[in-house]
Amino acid sequence: MLRYRTGDVTSLDPAPCPCGRTTVRIARIKGRSDDMLVIKGVNVYPSQLEAALLAVEDVAPHYQLLVDRTHEFPTLEVQVEPTEGVARRWGGFDATRPEAMALSARVSERLRGYLGVNPRIEIVPPKTIPRSEGKAVRVIERRAPR
Repeated sequence: MLRYRTGDVTSLDPAPCPCGRTTVRIARIKGRSDDMLVIKGVNVYPSQLEAALLAVEDVAPHYQLLVDRTHEFPTLEVQVEPTEGVARRWGGFDATRPEAMALSARVSERLRGYLGVNPRIEIVPPKTIPRSEGKAVRVIERRAPR
């Protein structure tokens, strides 16, 4: 079966399969074209960003991307929450605490290495990023008025 116009971003892999098949195969799906963001010439998929964030210890699985397109070059801000246990360990949430700044630096380094972009990281209090039933709104775009 051939599928075209699915919106999936992938490529064809002509290398022989380890199982012995020699036909062209579809490589691992990277994301969807309708979810892709282009930030400073780099393609960023929210699914890739989520995978990178989940690998950072002490970060809750809730995040929000703020893309600012009001200037010549778009910028990316990533809002993440520390886990509730971490906030309790800190003695309450305060984004200026050294621990919060260290967490922000760890997230920034992880995303820079994983995605090739250097977004601004904002650590927000636990349970402040909106939750929704169904598909969550992860990306908010700000555009210049026309």
